[in-house]
Amino acid sequence: MSMLTELEVGESLQSVTLDPVSRLDLIKYAGASGDYNPIHTIDEEAEKAGLPGIIAHGMWTMGNLSKLFTPFYEEGFIEDYTIRFKGMVFLNDEITLQAVLAENNEEQLGFNVAATNQKGKDVIKGRVAFRKV
Repeated sequence: MSMLTELEVGESLQSVTLDPVSRLDLIKYAGASGDYNPIHTIDEEAEKAGLPGIIAHGMWTMGNLSKLFTPFYEEGFIEDYTIRFKGMVFLNDEITLQAVLAENNEEQLGFNVAATNQKGKDVIKGRVAFRKV
């Protein structure tokens, strides 16, 4: 495993593609988060809301994106995490997580992060500030 602090600006962390989103993923997340909005778990409720089917919780996607930094917990921690939701995540979508180093200073690394679906469309984009220890 390479050291996160050895990255140069413009270099990427190894991207990760998640298993296709399953209904069970979303049911588990609803229980863990307390977000029981039925548009995330019940087809009929999602359709009543004008959606083509159930959608993943935005925070489920955001939480998964932070997994890119898990291998580097000995080097620091996510100090700030800001994202914008850009699109919906549906059942069976394959989401790829990406982070590119945008700045490296003495105390912190700044990453541009994104989650992209199998069609190449960004579903979230944002920034992670990783505090060095």
